[in-house]
Amino acid sequence: MNTLGRTLLATTALGTATVAYAAGIERTHWTLRQATLPVLAENARPIRVLHISDLHMLPNQKSKQRWVAELDSLDPDLVVNTGDNLAHKQAVPAVLRALGPLLNRPGVFVFGSNDYFAPKPKNPVRYLLPSAKTKRIHGVPLPWRDLRAAMIERGWLDLTHVRRSIKVAGQTVFAAGLDDPHLRRDRYDDIAGAPDQAAALRLGVTHSPEPRVLDPFAADGYDLVLAGHTHGGQLRIPGYGALVTNCQLDRSRARGVSRWGERMWLNVSAGLGTSPYAPVRFACPPEASLLTLVPRSGSDAGQQGSGQRQGARFGAGTNIR
Repeated sequence: MNTLGRTLLATTALGTATVAYAAGIERTHWTLRQATLPVLAENARPIRVLHISDLHMLPNQKSKQRWVAELDSLDPDLVVNTGDNLAHKQAVPAVLRALGPLLNRPGVFVFGSNDYFAPKPKNPVRYLLPSAKTKRIHGVPLPWRDLRAAMIERGWLDLTHVRRSIKVAGQTVFAAGLDDPHLRRDRYDDIAGAPDQAAALRLGVTHSPEPRVLDPFAADGYDLVLAGHTHGGQLRIPGYGALVTNCQLDRSRARGVSRWGERMWLNVSAGLGTSPYAPVRFACPPEASLLTLVPRSGSDAGQQGSGQRQGARFGAGTNIR
């Protein structure tokens, strides 16, 4: 075999191995991302927030269901779900099995586009070229009302276009949320205005981290906004990062914590699922986030949140399959 033939063979083998890894290994490499953020009022006690997003659950995804249920062992004070729980019209029982023990804890949620509508097959090139104007075609309606009713029955709060004060770890958290900006269902005017300044934490919740909704959250004085939707880019190139965010957020913020403006922090979850029509992840394992919130200090203006990723079992560096 000549040099060209060997090169082509090696390239083909590498490409095949990469696709096999992305489709068969990394997309079930459940990972816990942890960060400590100085966002609480002075003298407040630390609050542990578990951020779950983008489950995109199918009924038969038992490994994902077991892993998410095990997150209860982290003993979070508050669970925040930023949407896209469903990927199938029969997935509500699977989502409830996954969230099961967490539903006994204080929790809030908003929904995303794939709670309302099932995914449809798409040309992946269009995803990688988000500037191309394409007509959005919705899949079949999903039973989001059933999921909402079950979450509310267990005590979680639907933050869609409402502002609420809730007790978390004996302290007041003021929270407000939006319907999915990706579908342009958001109505920030419904929640506009300064949040409770006496609260230990002022929390904003949205599915898609569109700058047009992050800016008013920051202007109104929120401490922290949690979002999902981006899948962390889903496909990332080492040294370059996310290829796209599937929204107007810049690629550098596709996952993890960052500052938004002078005061507000943002956490974007890379999420735990994928579309069933694009079941691959590369250099971007599925994740949940455990955020330890602590009081601000005088030096916070220039401070970055500390964070790390761990394969779960949560610090042991292993995975639950």
